[in-house]
Amino acid sequence: MSVTRRSLLAAGAIAFSGALGALFTGRAGAVRPTRGYGPLLPDPRGLLDLPAGFSYRVLSRAGGPLRSGEGPVPANCDGMAAFGAGGGRVRLVRNHENRTTAALRVPAVPGLTYDPEALGGCTALELGPDGAVTGERVALAGTAVNCAGGRTPWNTWLSCEETEDRAGTSGYTRDHGFVFEVDPADPRRSGAVPLTALGRFAHEAVAVDPYRGVVYETEDAFVEPFGLFYRFLPARPLGGPGSLRAGGVLQALRVPGLADLAVVDRPGAEFPVEWVPVPDPSAAGTAIRFQDFGRGGITHAQKLEGCYWGGGGVHFVSSYARRREGAGADHHGQVWFYDPLRSRLRLDVLFGPAADIQLPGDSPDNICLAPDGGLMVCEDGGGAQYVFGVTVGGEVYPVARNAEDIGQPGAPEWGEFAGVTFSPDGRTMYVNAYAPGTTFAVTGPWQ
Repeated sequence: MSVTRRSLLAAGAIAFSGALGALFTGRAGAVRPTRGYGPLLPDPRGLLDLPAGFSYRVLSRAGGPLRSGEGPVPANCDGMAAFGAGGGRVRLVRNHENRTTAALRVPAVPGLTYDPEALGGCTALELGPDGAVTGERVALAGTAVNCAGGRTPWNTWLSCEETEDRAGTSGYTRDHGFVFEVDPADPRRSGAVPLTALGRFAHEAVAVDPYRGVVYETEDAFVEPFGLFYRFLPARPLGGPGSLRAGGVLQALRVPGLADLAVVDRPGAEFPVEWVPVPDPSAAGTAIRFQDFGRGGITHAQKLEGCYWGGGGVHFVSSYARRREGAGADHHGQVWFYDPLRSRLRLDVLFGPAADIQLPGDSPDNICLAPDGGLMVCEDGGGAQYVFGVTVGGEVYPVARNAEDIGQPGAPEWGEFAGVTFSPDGRTMYVNAYAPGTTFAVTGPWQ
């Protein structure tokens, strides 16, 4: 398989540590995959190309019946997490990024539905010790554009609505733009309750500090004014399931003298930060990013996406920035690291403009830690889509590719990969194909 400079850059635009950040500050054209699992082999079934020694199982596909009998499997599979259930069993919680045009909604189940006119939500799969699906049901319904999210230290899933639509818009009967907690063991315990104190905005992802309970949130806004990076100080930190309903304080990041993170072009640059209370977290009259944060303003960034905890702090990603869209500078990806102990923000990775890079069509999206300590990165772009691995030493290698021949007339075109995650024992990688919505389990000689 041939890996282009564009693909390498897309896959390498997420850093796990300072070492990876230092590596990727050079020209991506010099990076070559020197390890991994070998070339991808054509799949006779025409679904998923994998290296030799690996195999996959289709766990679920949009349009098939939910085992619960609640209706068909919903479309647009996105963010996902895997939870141990004892005895070798695994529970998967899977987002469905459904807008009002979705062909296959998340069925509106009583007790699990927030807004009956919204088509998104989550489903939960239960897998036996042999990896086979033993159950599949609705876990959250009546929400909108459920994109990514994050797991909590008490093993629940925080599902994020990537929208700001209000009641009366697009037929919705309730306001949207919230985070919802989903209990994978028993979704009825969590219900469909918006965590309003975490703010109402176009959420992308969250990461929870496992030591202090602080919740960090990214806002995916690609038009001016761009999104903010938030932290939520819960009234009951690390209080377990349902504790985030007790409220808390929502704050936004301010870097004094820096209105737009896009203008920072020196990897390793560090800045002291301030956390400013959000005037109106509910955005009752004005979207948060438009609100008046007083003297000194607030710091914005275009297309804030992935957010994850590691190395004693929180990493977050700006997928790109474009001057022509109002950004202070052009870049094709930044990875930032916030150190809560030092209250410092550091730029770990920067990619600059280049003629042979096409963004946002081939930017990295969902990520997870790999069993060897590196990363798995889902590609979100045009053409054939990949899951890439990035080692702790910085090598980039292909792991999976959708096998649909989108170049052939009449052939279906797959959306991006999303929701990559591993089983608790590290032996199985789960990943979604966004469209047609499909959840795969990939097994093999993971390192």
